[in-house]
Amino acid sequence: MRPVLFAVFFFLLAFCANSQTYSIIDGRAIKLFQEGEELTISRRYDEAIAKFQAAISREPSFLEAYVKASQIFITLGRLDEAEKIAIVGKAKLSGKNAKPKNHADYGWLFSNLYLKQGRFTEAFRQFQEVDPLFDEAFKKSLYYTQMKAKIDFLSTQLDKAQTIEKEMLMSPLNEFQLQYFPVLTANGEQILFTKRDGTGNFDKEDIFTAFLTPDNKWTKPQSIAQTINSPYNEGTCSITADGNILIYTSCDAPDSQGSCDLYVAYRVNGSWQRPTNMGPKVNSRSWDSQPSLSADGRILFFSSNRRGGFGGNDIWYTVRMNDGSWSEAKNLGSTVNTDKDEISPFMFFNNEILFFASDGHQGFGGMDIFLSRVKNGVFQTPENLGLPINDHLDQVALFITAQKDYAYYTELNTSDGSKDRSFLYRFRFPTDIYIGENLTVTEGKVFNSKTGQPISATLSLVSLTNDSTLYQFQSDGKTGDFMMLYPDKAISGLYVERQGYLPKIYNVERDKIKNVKDLKVELVPVSSGEEFVFENVFFDFDKFDLKPESVSSLKRLKKFLLENPNVNILISGHTDNVGSAGYNQNLSLQRAKSVQSYLVKEGLHPGRMLVEGKGDKEPMVPNTTPENQALNRRITIKVL
Repeated sequence: MRPVLFAVFFFLLAFCANSQTYSIIDGRAIKLFQEGEELTISRRYDEAIAKFQAAISREPSFLEAYVKASQIFITLGRLDEAEKIAIVGKAKLSGKNAKPKNHADYGWLFSNLYLKQGRFTEAFRQFQEVDPLFDEAFKKSLYYTQMKAKIDFLSTQLDKAQTIEKEMLMSPLNEFQLQYFPVLTANGEQILFTKRDGTGNFDKEDIFTAFLTPDNKWTKPQSIAQTINSPYNEGTCSITADGNILIYTSCDAPDSQGSCDLYVAYRVNGSWQRPTNMGPKVNSRSWDSQPSLSADGRILFFSSNRRGGFGGNDIWYTVRMNDGSWSEAKNLGSTVNTDKDEISPFMFFNNEILFFASDGHQGFGGMDIFLSRVKNGVFQTPENLGLPINDHLDQVALFITAQKDYAYYTELNTSDGSKDRSFLYRFRFPTDIYIGENLTVTEGKVFNSKTGQPISATLSLVSLTNDSTLYQFQSDGKTGDFMMLYPDKAISGLYVERQGYLPKIYNVERDKIKNVKDLKVELVPVSSGEEFVFENVFFDFDKFDLKPESVSSLKRLKKFLLENPNVNILISGHTDNVGSAGYNQNLSLQRAKSVQSYLVKEGLHPGRMLVEGKGDKEPMVPNTTPENQALNRRITIKVL
């Protein structure tokens, strides 16, 4: 993915390419050197190395030949050989024929060699030492400005290196030849990854999954479903926090729009439905892959090399519409994307931090992992995750758990004489890298209060401060199971809705429903006489004007009445026991009228909404504590 820059970087090096004089006078050695340069231009690297080594054998003090041979070894990735010959050459600098230019050449050579080896402190020190020797013409070149930018970047990073301890995931995971791109559900109890048995043309990719047992061990990985894995390649997947929406990559399938396409599958009543191609609004004739769903499945990020981008691979996104379709994919923009490659997006569970890999932003070597924070809907300047998460090698992808405790990734193991293998690893994610408020997970069931039957309902977590939907999930129609995420910072309401039922409304903080494993949500079928507490309708003390934080619940009540056009309601106001009975009676009536007035302004007929004030006559709980008094100050809705 990364362009081969080092060949150009070294071979067009101004110090050597423009040189007309040498550190020796032996004509035959110089001829061998020049032949080596011609072979280098033709990319006949092994032959070029032989010429430079022949020149060195003939004249051991030939400083330029050591530099050239070392540069080619670096280009070929043979770093140990590059360092060995460079060290021998550097030892000759003490000779009488060495000029300042030779010292500059070797300083430049070792600066680059140390960078390629990941020896960043030594690279930084070497460059600082040699920089005064470079002439002004060279300092205007692209090679120098790129190197200077890298060194300046290192100066901000070397003293901020984290300490991480990586660990390979234990058996029965990591028992295939190749496994990569791990993702987990929000509760950390299911892992999915791409499995492949080899690198041959007939070794295909499949999606495998495993589950965490009560004793904190993984089950034996199995194919995710027969409906998803096929004779074609399926891999690099993303799943919603609750494990009910899966998007993955499949290549060369019969219904493909291009080489690799994105497919979506939904788990309904506990079973994965047949996947569908996401269509021409999302896929293109080019490579489309590496999906990342937001936690609730409303936004999909992915990488593509289609036309209309800024470079090779860019990050794009699409939004799931209310009818379940997906919008036209759009480029994420130039803040994140560059003229090089951006791949492997991962939107963290709070929908506020996007991780991705790039070789276009300033980094340590090849591909580095970056994050971009979302503020007011705008992606901010990417931040490098620093050492040692990033190093001189390619870092391709990272997945961080909702609890922010572990980061999961893949490591390639290449051994001489054996097949390549890749393994799943994890490390504790550094707490110094701030990725938002803590998240908690609540799990439970939604069921019919009359029959006990499970219900497929929509659960929406809404910020009461600005009426923005933070997450939206569905409960399973077969089991009633659901999983929700809660950010600590939000003052939020949970709305559980299904047409034909009264809405169930929670105040998340007051009702203490964060981090609950078995929340039971009872939905009441719509029928005359049924009543519910209209939570999250707020008034200032001793006033009846609706506060802005009430909008989310008011909108839900309007939606309920529109979905049930034959339903009329009674809006009842209640107070605590502070103040006289007559005063409380009037205050509660005025508050009920405030709710009625809102609905009338929204276009509903006033005849559908009767109002009454109950004052302090019907407390939910005894008015013995401030907490109980708060519960008694409420609005209730009754179906007439």
